[in-house]
Amino acid sequence: MSDDNTMQAVIKPDRSPGLRLARMPIPDAGAREALIKVAATSICGTDLHIFKWDPWARSRINPPVIVGHEFCGYVVAVGSMVQEVQVGDFVSAESHIVCHTCAPCRTGQAHLCQNTQIIGVDRHGCWADYIVMPVENLWINTPDLPLGVASLQENFGNAVHTAFTTDLTARNVLVTGCGPVGLMTIMVAKAAGAKRIYATDISNYRLRMAGDMGADLALNVSEHRAAQVIMEDTGGDGVDVLLEMSGAPQAIDLGFSLLRFGGEAALLGLAPSAIPFDINNHIVLKGATVYGIVGRQIWGTWFRMRGLLGSGRLDLSRVITHEYTLANYEKAIRVMQNGQSGKVAMYPGGVPT
Repeated sequence: MSDDNTMQAVIKPDRSPGLRLARMPIPDAGAREALIKVAATSICGTDLHIFKWDPWARSRINPPVIVGHEFCGYVVAVGSMVQEVQVGDFVSAESHIVCHTCAPCRTGQAHLCQNTQIIGVDRHGCWADYIVMPVENLWINTPDLPLGVASLQENFGNAVHTAFTTDLTARNVLVTGCGPVGLMTIMVAKAAGAKRIYATDISNYRLRMAGDMGADLALNVSEHRAAQVIMEDTGGDGVDVLLEMSGAPQAIDLGFSLLRFGGEAALLGLAPSAIPFDINNHIVLKGATVYGIVGRQIWGTWFRMRGLLGSGRLDLSRVITHEYTLANYEKAIRVMQNGQSGKVAMYPGGVPT
């Protein structure tokens, strides 16, 4: 810790576009909290919304606030009532801090908590040297887990939750949207034993990555008649499972058009606003089963993640394409914004060699 009890932090300083590197007080851990020295953090689409200061960010964020919600680090202090972790533990964290008293929390669905506070959004986040977290939100990692991988487990959890909503074994799976979460979803589907994996996007860079991650057929919908190609490849049946990761109205329509009768769809991507949708032909008359995916199941998804990472069936480090120091956050954000990247990791103490 610094002599003046301050730390570097990337903050949203006011209600305008952009972020700023600032000095902030190192927080103190409460009775049921732990102080963590951040070792690595990664960039999520939410962070880009906050940087741009788009309508969602303007409706949700109350500056000044330290941003960022994906991280790993080492426990350096614990509160007086903490027994679950100890100083020196290598941890990641569930970013959704829940109330434990609303109906979803009390019926085993804490990921749907109606009073959720998200770090980096509703309270100070992790793009900093230190962060305080409720001990119940901490996940102890194995010591040999690479820092970059440990930092993006929270985001990886979205892919795992979406993919494991249904059984993918020996089934034809379509992933619409090959951003970082879509890429990780392809990896999970491959590890789960999918028969054939199709991927669609408009970025050739991301589609090349999709192929590297395990997609059998990756199609740019602006260059190919994806619906025709996939329908022919499935013998006219369509796909068994749709995993919709983009939120793009055209991708949603394409995905449901390709879903076979009696198929299943899991939707993680958020549409930019209300969209027209042919519910009759896409769901009702097709007899489709549709799941809406929010965050990660606490803690079921995390245990699945641990199982996958420990199995050797996927190498999550492959989705990390760029690494920077935290102080170089502006360059990191620009790389993430231009779409020529997978996950982008940042390190407060310097990029590991």
